[in-house]
Amino acid sequence: MPVTLRPLDAQRFPAWLERSRAEYAKDLVALGQTSVDARQHADESIARSFPSGAPMPGHEVFDVVDDAGVSVGYLWIGPDTSSNAGAWWIWDIVIDADKRGQGFGRRAMVLGEEYARAHGAHTLGLSVFGFNKGARGLYESLGYETTSVKMLKKIG
Repeated sequence: MPVTLRPLDAQRFPAWLERSRAEYAKDLVALGQTSVDARQHADESIARSFPSGAPMPGHEVFDVVDDAGVSVGYLWIGPDTSSNAGAWWIWDIVIDADKRGQGFGRRAMVLGEEYARAHGAHTLGLSVFGFNKGARGLYESLGYETTSVKMLKKIG
């Protein structure tokens, strides 16, 4: 499946930023946060990650593009928050719901690994919500290993 990563056009960045914020808030609601709390948490996260309204140095946001040149999702990748210059992170990856299960995510992940390696990465990490079994299966099939686990039990 021909898939490419295309740097997100600066004119489209504000719309992408809002989409990323909304996707994150939706996931937080799925974890049990109220919509108000989830939106606040997502707003704070975006403000930390994009203090000037643009990606931090070394970070890149890509459109995941199919063979017809149509965007089918996005990938945000860059150094992690540690002092280890070789440690990189997939900050966000989303494939449009109607395009999932067709290999776009797998190919985008491989292309992201190649991009990170070409920019000095020795490791590539990511976080995944426990309820996202499809993504977890994909990451495990690509060789990602669990390094920590957070657990929660609703009791009231």
